[in-house]
Amino acid sequence: MTSELVFVGLGMSGTDGMTIEALKALKECDKIYAEFYTSKLIGADMGELESLIGKSIELLQRAQVEEEFDIIEDAKSMRVGFVTAGDTMMATTHVDLRIQAYEEGIPVKMHYGVSVFVACPSALGLQPYKFGRTVTLPFYERNYRPKSPYDHILENKKRGLHTMILLDIREPEGKYMSAHEAINWLIDSEAEWGEGLIDDKTVICVASKLGSPEEKLVTGYPKDLLETDVGSPLCTLVIPGELHFMESYALVRFSGAPEEIIPDE
Repeated sequence: MTSELVFVGLGMSGTDGMTIEALKALKECDKIYAEFYTSKLIGADMGELESLIGKSIELLQRAQVEEEFDIIEDAKSMRVGFVTAGDTMMATTHVDLRIQAYEEGIPVKMHYGVSVFVACPSALGLQPYKFGRTVTLPFYERNYRPKSPYDHILENKKRGLHTMILLDIREPEGKYMSAHEAINWLIDSEAEWGEGLIDDKTVICVASKLGSPEEKLVTGYPKDLLETDVGSPLCTLVIPGELHFMESYALVRFSGAPEEIIPDE
């Protein structure tokens, strides 16, 4: 058998988001692993994926990818596929797996998939090169809220940059933070630290289930969003920085932002 580790990103939704080349590569694998904790696949289940590929898939939990070595050991003597939603290299856990393969002399093949980092700016009509550091909002733990996410978003704001905000997943039950919880996180943080991150006129974008038939985009002010159905969990938030006039038009037309954000001519 051929020794190889094949990374496949399935894209944002369903089983048809991968490239034809990636599908062909998976069909040629001797064994296939998948991990969907880091990035959830919307609109499909394991059965559909197995049916499409024509092979069984072993579903791994995050800890198994991080702490066990079955993938690397198998790839020493066979062609092994490792499948995730989005793009496989968006998680440091998967980068580490790739490094291990190189250190063991295992050939690696990459099949990239569309990730939220590409899809979110595209969907909202925001210029991707104007994004600063991405931030993850964590759930409160024992009523503790770390200040670092607040500081990073504030730093982006001071530099005029957009901030993409990823929402936490609580293990082991797999509970996803909702957009409303995230907005309240930001409001509560401003009340606690008061350094000017957000106010009643701060524009916030919510992108729900990107890439799926249920995709929903909503942009508005914090209190208005809290009273609006912004879609189910699996949301990403964006706090825009300084908007180019074309970005302002895009937010109004694509996600219903208040028209007053369009600059006067």
